[in-house]
Amino acid sequence: MTAHRRRYRRILRFAARYLAQTWWYEIALPKFGLARLAERTRTRRMQRIAERFHALAIELGGLMIKVGQFLSSRLDVLPPEITAELEGLQDEVPPVAFAEIRELAERELGIPLARAFASVDERPVAAASLGQAHRAVLAHSLAEETGITAVVLKVQRPGIDAIVDVDLAALRRVGGWLSRVRLVSDRVDAPQLVEEFAQTSLEEIDYLAEAAHGERFAELFSGDDRVSTPDIVWERTSRRVLTLSDVSAIKITDVDALRVAGIDPQEVSQRFADVMFDQLFTFGYFHADPHPGNIFVAPRDDGTWSLAFIDFGMMGSVPDEIRRGLRALMIAVASRNSRGVVAAVEEVGVLLPSADTRELERAMTALFSRFGGMGFAELREVDPREFRDFGLEFRDVIRSLPFQLPENFLLIVRAMSLTSGVCTSIDPAFNLWDAVEPYASQLLREERGNLAREVTDNAVTALGTLAAMPRRVDAFLTDVDEGRLTFDTSGVERRIARLEQVGRRVVSAVLFLALLVGGILLMPDHPLPGGALLVAAVPFLAHALLAGALGRPPR
Repeated sequence: MTAHRRRYRRILRFAARYLAQTWWYEIALPKFGLARLAERTRTRRMQRIAERFHALAIELGGLMIKVGQFLSSRLDVLPPEITAELEGLQDEVPPVAFAEIRELAERELGIPLARAFASVDERPVAAASLGQAHRAVLAHSLAEETGITAVVLKVQRPGIDAIVDVDLAALRRVGGWLSRVRLVSDRVDAPQLVEEFAQTSLEEIDYLAEAAHGERFAELFSGDDRVSTPDIVWERTSRRVLTLSDVSAIKITDVDALRVAGIDPQEVSQRFADVMFDQLFTFGYFHADPHPGNIFVAPRDDGTWSLAFIDFGMMGSVPDEIRRGLRALMIAVASRNSRGVVAAVEEVGVLLPSADTRELERAMTALFSRFGGMGFAELREVDPREFRDFGLEFRDVIRSLPFQLPENFLLIVRAMSLTSGVCTSIDPAFNLWDAVEPYASQLLREERGNLAREVTDNAVTALGTLAAMPRRVDAFLTDVDEGRLTFDTSGVERRIARLEQVGRRVVSAVLFLALLVGGILLMPDHPLPGGALLVAAVPFLAHALLAGALGRPPR
């Protein structure tokens, strides 16, 4: 048996074991009146599953670590016992031997590394499940041509393509199993969830796509001194090898180093939040993995500094339909309209069609009645225990609904969550709501402007129609007086003929059923009249079934 086949079967065995266990406790035991036993052991069982998956992911590497990270953010799908355990899963694995990295890089670039680069540090800067990075110096001729000397060489782990294919095949199989379990299918579209993850993962191992994402991101912030990005060295880049200028500087969460450089950490947290919100609300295209390892603070010689973003493998966009839903959600929250909140959530696509939204609407009404009149500053003065109590109630309501975040929306939530975490690490007093308030106000202003334009356009259209009305009425009356007004009734006649035909077929069907039932009832005691009724029913059945085909009126 090949290593890939063993890997495939091991993933499926793990999934099958714990799916069977979950079925036994959550479906079978309650049918025997043992629901309390299932509830009493649920927390520990969920924690044990998460712990064992954590160990499996670290051992197997590949996409399994990514799966754990992906699932840790799916609060809409998984219980908190699982997500809490998986949050600590880091994409850090033992590095691949440099000889293997050299072989793959030379095969991809088509030339020896000694010619492509003046030097390459064999010690990796970072080693992850999908690839690893090394610092390098460009060959002199290319450095003069590009103006870039110090670079980072990012190379895929050898054989990762085949491992990704195996892992995705296993995950799709598991997704198919889950789609047949009603307890799961009522809450989440498991195959769609797998495809969302597959799309993100395949993009992450395509370094040409990552390079293109990086250039698009750089264009959005061209001329903006707040942000800097690495330049792509296309001459040393392929699908499996990415070379870019080295922009590493002070890690964004290294508060001591920031202070030594004379940079105010509070200003860094505010600028980082502003830049992320610009991406989300203004550009609609954003870095979806802004963790501290991907953001640096780069001081300049003139005393200013910029935020240097790296690693553009995971990017997100805000589609127009989600943008409209977010605007509607913002307006509903601002006006404390719980029904509007539910409608906006449905528009975004968060709730599956089978959702009963009455409980969610009631929870939102209670939330607004307690906190709805407060501004952001006032909310900070509320006892945290009140927020915790409301949060628990709201979480229980959410978890009882067939609730699933669309992939784009999931990346928005991920980016916002990481942004808040990074900013709080830099400045413990940072408040996300204060930072987002200007953008919320901007959305409201834009929505009001759009509404005003729509009302104006409708008014102009109505006035134009009203102005043309006298002329149209006069022309109509002239046609009537002069006998030029005619009506084409052929379409109406065809529809009437069809209705008559349908009516006759319905009557035949009713008579057939009446004779059929009567014949069946009479047959045991009076076989002769019962048989006669059954025979008599046949012509009516034939007419009901065949009249549409044989007697169709002409068009």
